[in-house]
Amino acid sequence: MEIRRLMRGRWVRPRAPRPAGRRRAPSRAPGPGGPRRAWHGPLGALRPRYPRPGRSGPGRWVPSPRQSLLAFAWLTLALAAVTGIAYARTDIPPDLNAFATQQDNVYYWADGTEMASVGPVDRQEMPLERIPQGVQWAVLSAENASFYSDHGVSPMGLGRAVLAMATGGDTQGGSTITQQYAKNVYLNQRQTVTRKITEMFISIKLDGRMSKQQILAGYLNTSWFGRGAYGVQRAAKAYYGKDVSQLDACEGAFLATLLKGAGLYDPSLGAANRERAVDRWNWVLDRMVAVGRLSSAQRARCAAFPEPLAPPRPRGLSGQTGYLVDTARAYVSAHSGISDAQFDLGGYQIYTTFQKPKVAALAAAVRKQTGALRPATRGADRHVRTGAASVATDGRILALYGGPDYVTQGFNDANISIVPAGTVYAPFVYAAGLRDGLLLERNAPRTPLTPATLYDGNDKAPVRTPEGPYWSRDGKIVRTANDGHRSFGRIPIAQAVADSVNGPVVQLGMDVGLNRVREASVDAGLLPGSFGEQVPAFSLGTATPSPIRMASAYGTFLASGTHTEPYSVLRVTRDGSPAPVDRPAATHPFTPAVAHEVDAVLHGGGFGGGASAGGAPTGAARAGERGSAGRSGTSTDGRAGWFVGYDRAAVTAVAVFRIDPRTQQLQSLKGLAGQPGTKAGRSFPKAVWSDYTKATGH
Repeated sequence: MEIRRLMRGRWVRPRAPRPAGRRRAPSRAPGPGGPRRAWHGPLGALRPRYPRPGRSGPGRWVPSPRQSLLAFAWLTLALAAVTGIAYARTDIPPDLNAFATQQDNVYYWADGTEMASVGPVDRQEMPLERIPQGVQWAVLSAENASFYSDHGVSPMGLGRAVLAMATGGDTQGGSTITQQYAKNVYLNQRQTVTRKITEMFISIKLDGRMSKQQILAGYLNTSWFGRGAYGVQRAAKAYYGKDVSQLDACEGAFLATLLKGAGLYDPSLGAANRERAVDRWNWVLDRMVAVGRLSSAQRARCAAFPEPLAPPRPRGLSGQTGYLVDTARAYVSAHSGISDAQFDLGGYQIYTTFQKPKVAALAAAVRKQTGALRPATRGADRHVRTGAASVATDGRILALYGGPDYVTQGFNDANISIVPAGTVYAPFVYAAGLRDGLLLERNAPRTPLTPATLYDGNDKAPVRTPEGPYWSRDGKIVRTANDGHRSFGRIPIAQAVADSVNGPVVQLGMDVGLNRVREASVDAGLLPGSFGEQVPAFSLGTATPSPIRMASAYGTFLASGTHTEPYSVLRVTRDGSPAPVDRPAATHPFTPAVAHEVDAVLHGGGFGGGASAGGAPTGAARAGERGSAGRSGTSTDGRAGWFVGYDRAAVTAVAVFRIDPRTQQLQSLKGLAGQPGTKAGRSFPKAVWSDYTKATGH
């Protein structure tokens, strides 16, 4: 009789008893690589049955909630273990960063002799009790309002920073005051994940070993505020000329602004910096009110921005030296991985491209010409400024003249960007035409330009576009105006450019397309931001390049169409070890054929006609050595005079102008040096170039 029993609502046949001495075979579950042996004992419950049995298709690879929970638990345990080990193995370094070994930065001439020594870093300890509460809370409100309640780190801020760096995004802050202090005195400024994690562990340990007051005092005394000042005491001296204990909350809010980046917020570095500084300063004060550390009445007393003092001129940088140092310093800042804060710690050796004999000769040439002026008796000789630069064809800045003395005039006139180029701009228009051709009819193929292409050289010739005459906004046809209203009839374009006949140059710019003229000028070396409105007068030099840029751009024609951006630093070392500094790469904006045609025009081009508005280029050969070439010119408004001349190795650009010291606006050169009209605008810079080339033997 069959024996059955009821199990879970069904009748089932009972199993036969297992023979004595026979053990159960281990269960097996299918899976990749064959069957797997079952787990026994306490770990059996943790055995991940994966892929999931009893399922088919993609579903068997989807973890169950239990499996997901187990995976998360294992990951958390592993992360905790790794973090614990890393924390235990991270020690607070025994020594602070080497503030005690701060050094000067030493600049060298191109021949390796020392030019100037700048430094050391300005820093002085200040006890926290002598730092006003308003200054302390300005910094805390801006940087870390929860400083007194946190444990040295901001998990959310750290997470944002690490995520951004790990995914290749912008570098992030996200640091507490404690973390910033740890970075300042123990670590470096590099934004990397490993440095950020080490900073976090050190910060946690510091928070356990030091009081909040000690950490805040350390931070305020080691932070960089710009102008070479480390620490709030030296910052107070650098920006307000007084002890930090004398600062109020309004001034403290400005110093807190500088912690965001002095290079962006020091008002002395430009109008954009001042605008950013005022916005950030207002934000800091509003933040102090929001966190309860400044009353509304106190905030109202900070209505006017507390203007800081102008930065003092370092000693030992008189004459041209300061202009040279500033130029080299700016190049290092823009073309290396050395931050301003690192550079101000000192210890760098900067080997420049400047040649001492050439710098001295250029300064002497300018002094000779300015010494002949009579500002006491002749109004036109007052407020005369001169900027000049000599640049090699490979981009090296060999010499510059930035002003009479860096200590008395800090602005570098060799790098000024408000002086219009005038008729010395014509070679760029000519180069654009030779390179890109002429568009004489809309939608028609461009026509090649040759040196012999004829243009209308008569005065008051109408300016034309591919559609017809060019009309001004007042409804009149725009006409050209030659210097002295002279007419030349039909004239080869090369002769018109060589002799600065304005009409053909203006029409050539329209035929090429002013956008293409601008593009060719930028390719040659002028900065994109130095151009004005694209109207017919554009081709007469409304652009405002600096003498450095003008010399560099002319050098492109001298170098057979190859351009190298101007640079002033050959190499940088720190304590003898090389520090990486980028060297500009050469570009080839013009073919040698185009460059040689422009060079021929600057040498006279075989046309030999007399000078008009710009002065004949053959005058350069007479003024300097045989084989020299160049061009003189004035702006159409008579407020700037130029000469750009070169030999076979370098180009020198000289600009003369007058600036009203009250309005900082350019003034007319009419009557300068007692000469009629604006004649001195051409003769003065040309004489400077002539004396310079004679003294240097080029």
